[in-house]
Amino acid sequence: MNEPSESDFAAALAALPLVAILRGIAPAEADAIGDALVGAGWRLIEVPLNSPDPLQSIARMAARFPQALVGAGTVMSAQAVRAVHDAGGRLVVAPNFDADVVRTARALGMVALPGVMSPSEAFAALAAGAHGVKLFPAEMIPPEAVKAMRAVLDPASIVMPVGGITPGRMGPYLAAGANGFGIGSALYRPGRSAEDVRRSAAEWVERYRQLAAT
Repeated sequence: MNEPSESDFAAALAALPLVAILRGIAPAEADAIGDALVGAGWRLIEVPLNSPDPLQSIARMAARFPQALVGAGTVMSAQAVRAVHDAGGRLVVAPNFDADVVRTARALGMVALPGVMSPSEAFAALAAGAHGVKLFPAEMIPPEAVKAMRAVLDPASIVMPVGGITPGRMGPYLAAGANGFGIGSALYRPGRSAEDVRRSAAEWVERYRQLAAT
């Protein structure tokens, strides 16, 4: 197994366990939006594969921000994992759990965060080698459910709710045992200026750190 990204993932989580989900970003925006995020302290950046020319955006940001873990979301096949790897991506996020996707990512030294909704899916994903699980959609998995999952999962497992997360919703999830979050349209959406993203990114960082300190 080739695992160069494992320690990088742990370091990124320790720095700020928030994944920036840049759905719809175009390659022409990648440098400026990446500058805004990385400058504010973000170290986990996801470009969903249903964005315009996503591999180009991933390649640009992976080269520009070696201190960040850049990769793709909506990764649905082993072939897509290999394409992301070839573009320089080191992070694979999916809305579902597919064992081939997880195993291919692991074999290529990439971080795998598959989407799950139930304890059964979470156990299967972790057994396949996932570095953590994306609880998706979080709108259907309230903090009470996260607390119940935490009671049976390995305490070292990484659990990250994604979907409809707002600054106000982070507190209850953290109290229930969430390790971090994926943040999408509340942080970035197509057409939003880099300066707006910079301000929003800083606000998210401040709010997370306030909650984590309590």
